[in-house]
Amino acid sequence: MDPLILGVAGMAVVLVLIALRTPVAFALGATALLCMYLYFALPRTGGVRLEMAVRPAMTLATTAVYELFYNYSLTAIPMFIALGHVCYRAGITSEIYYAARAWLTRVPGGLAMASVLGCGGFAAISGSSLACAATMGRVAVPEMLRYGYSDRLATGSVAAGGTLGALIPPGIVFIIYGVFAEQSISALFIAAIIPGLLSMLGYWIVIAIWTTWRRQDAPRGEEAYPLAQRLRVLAGSWPAAVIFVIIVGGIYGGVFTATEAAAVSFVTATVVALATRRLRLRHLGSALWETTVQSAAIFLIAAAAKLFASFVSLTGMANEVVALVQAANPGTTALLIGIVLVYLVLGMFLDPLGIMLLTLPFVLPLIEGRGLDLIWFGVVVVKLLEMGLITPPVGLNVFVINGVTQPPVPVMRIFAGVLPFFAMDVAVLSLLLAIPALTLALPAAL
Repeated sequence: MDPLILGVAGMAVVLVLIALRTPVAFALGATALLCMYLYFALPRTGGVRLEMAVRPAMTLATTAVYELFYNYSLTAIPMFIALGHVCYRAGITSEIYYAARAWLTRVPGGLAMASVLGCGGFAAISGSSLACAATMGRVAVPEMLRYGYSDRLATGSVAAGGTLGALIPPGIVFIIYGVFAEQSISALFIAAIIPGLLSMLGYWIVIAIWTTWRRQDAPRGEEAYPLAQRLRVLAGSWPAAVIFVIIVGGIYGGVFTATEAAAVSFVTATVVALATRRLRLRHLGSALWETTVQSAAIFLIAAAAKLFASFVSLTGMANEVVALVQAANPGTTALLIGIVLVYLVLGMFLDPLGIMLLTLPFVLPLIEGRGLDLIWFGVVVVKLLEMGLITPPVGLNVFVINGVTQPPVPVMRIFAGVLPFFAMDVAVLSLLLAIPALTLALPAAL
């Protein structure tokens, strides 16, 4: 069998399975294993070798998975997930929001701005967009609705703010990208700082324009906090500040690698939470169990994606895609626009991790062939993935907010609320594409 035909058929099977809502890990892994077997069982030279194909197919599969999990950088994933669970159960993440709320309460749209800032602070600890949206959805949305905020503004600001969990370091997606693209995870974390802050600032601008244009959507009625209380609430968020300094300051200062920063910050958060009695031992056990389940799910997807990448490499399909694109000879701008459109379309239907792992074997050779920086491209990809979290029909953050609000805010109202924030995401993405220095300045200093 022609390897290229097998490769195209395998890709088609994966897309069909995903369209049928098969979990990404099973769609990628099962298809890759079957196609590897067929590659060796039906060689190009002719003949059928069904029994003899088992050994080489399994050898290739086990080698690929071993090479993936042998990577030391992957140990940062369970550490950062555990850090997020500990901080959530200890109330450290919620205190970021309450501190922002105390200082922004009298600003037009201040509660919405505090929600976005709270999402950014949560993101700087957990690295998970869905966890960020779920936590802030439970804390901030009821607060805004209680003060008469429009349900579109209340839910839209939190759904959009939750996407910062993927972009602001430490993002779990960056670790997976760094492993598959063979790039420095520390450099990816540092590169994402300015884009993350730009995104947060952009969301604030949206809220300011919205509340100026439609004042009835954010009435001024929140109580004012005296200075002493604001300072006390701000001081109460010191654990989050310490953890952020350990992660970002430690990496930027060259004290820690990303993996070491994950371990040190997790131990620090656990000790602080237990010492201040914010966390009980039984809650720590629950946090570690949830970490185990979530980490296992991520590693299963990563292993399946590694199998599929090995299969793609075996068939030479990625090289054929690169050759076709080079034959079409699009300009760099046209190529980037095409990649952006592909990611935005896939983001309407698939989860972020599945999109990235499905596309990297094809887009990385194209980017490298144009001499573009893979650190910069990694930040662009994560920005595109976070935009997919708020696009219909499968905007995961939107459905998370719908699920945690009581009574549930209709999904279409939430999608209407995130539309202005999505427009700002397009503007920020355009800046990142046009000015790579926004992404690469800090890693260059590092």
